[in-house]
Amino acid sequence: MSVRALVLGGGGATGLAWEVGILAGLAHAGVDLGSADAVIGTSAGALLGAQLRTGAQLEELYRAQLTEAEPARAVASLSVLLRLSWLLLRHRDPHRYRIEVGRFAATAPTQSAAQWHAELASRLPTSTWPERRLVIAAVDAGTGERVAFDGADGAAGAGDPRASLVDAVAASTAAPGFRPSATIDGRTFIDGGVASAANVDLAAGYQRIVVVAPIDRGSGPIPSVSQQVARLPAGSRVAVVVPDRSARRAMGWNPMNSARRPDAARAGRDQADAVVAMVRRVWTGEEGAASADAPTGLA
Repeated sequence: MSVRALVLGGGGATGLAWEVGILAGLAHAGVDLGSADAVIGTSAGALLGAQLRTGAQLEELYRAQLTEAEPARAVASLSVLLRLSWLLLRHRDPHRYRIEVGRFAATAPTQSAAQWHAELASRLPTSTWPERRLVIAAVDAGTGERVAFDGADGAAGAGDPRASLVDAVAASTAAPGFRPSATIDGRTFIDGGVASAANVDLAAGYQRIVVVAPIDRGSGPIPSVSQQVARLPAGSRVAVVVPDRSARRAMGWNPMNSARRPDAARAGRDQADAVVAMVRRVWTGEEGAASADAPTGLA
């Protein structure tokens, strides 16, 4: 019976590095979240989830985050973030908001879709959907609907399109203004984080859920992680891990600033020591673990 789900949220380059640090630290302490019956990934979390499900080793992923990278162009990133913030304040209807973000994404200059697709493929051990369940969240830019890609056929539910694993990750990581939109079967998709930073609701039905979310806040049409956790069926045991104060400082204000990856990864690994007991209680089903009615988190 499927019992445990790992939810990996989005958060750009720094969020991915922090997540890798958290998971590597927990694994070192004996809590292997990669053993989940289902992994649900959004944006950066979709890439990490796909890497884990296709055989990547956490320690190797962690070491890769410690390598130096060129700094992101903070000025360009700030202008995009301001534009997205304006759209967020302007729209209260989730579908309208997502459609407007999709229109913005279609006109924003980014690298080519082919370049991003090739880069993603190079970061996955294999381009084949894993046998163990992996759910990848994205948004249909034309309709504003949240979609979920899942499994060997690439479709999580009725009406959701089929996609290759790399296409699904490209869709979920299509951060508007930073990464190119993804086209699948004639439909255009953008980052799953436009719907929710973690899409925790996709874990409904699992008894033990650990949410690792670089971004936990919501605003306007985007629900927060805590709001989504509160809507899970009663009885689900849930642990929510979000960046602590030190991690937030290490990650900085710009989630796309890849120069902060090493510091973010180290901060995540350090933070794992503080959350391992909480996560272990939920993951192993010990008494005293949190429920969906009273989620446990560390901010």
